[in-house]
Amino acid sequence: MRSKPRILFVCVENSNRSQMAEAFARIHGGETIEVFSAGSRPSGRINPRAIAFMAELGYDLTTHASKSLDEFNGQEIDVAITMGCGDECPLVRARRREEWQIPDPRDMSDPEYRQVRDLIESKVKALLQEY
Repeated sequence: MRSKPRILFVCVENSNRSQMAEAFARIHGGETIEVFSAGSRPSGRINPRAIAFMAELGYDLTTHASKSLDEFNGQEIDVAITMGCGDECPLVRARRREEWQIPDPRDMSDPEYRQVRDLIESKVKALLQEY
């Protein structure tokens, strides 16, 4: 592995889970990693609720953009994390792949959404302990 591992978080729309995971990796990984997120069918926008719930923690998710997995074709990825999208997330070529089975919070109540956000943060922190 190169000095900075490249981590890619993947979900379907790239508007909720993978965006929050990318944000937490930036918060907790800083300059020690390169981190990205993408979707198999990107919505083209970040969910306003994801923006609001990350703002509660002091992170500005409005600086992110919803991206397609196509942008990462042929790129070297060290770790690809799919967020629970099953067959909707194609196999991403990476040195290491993990499936986190995180429910999509899009239609959840506010307290449930925060629980998913916090679960993502704890899983990202655990992942970063390896680097």
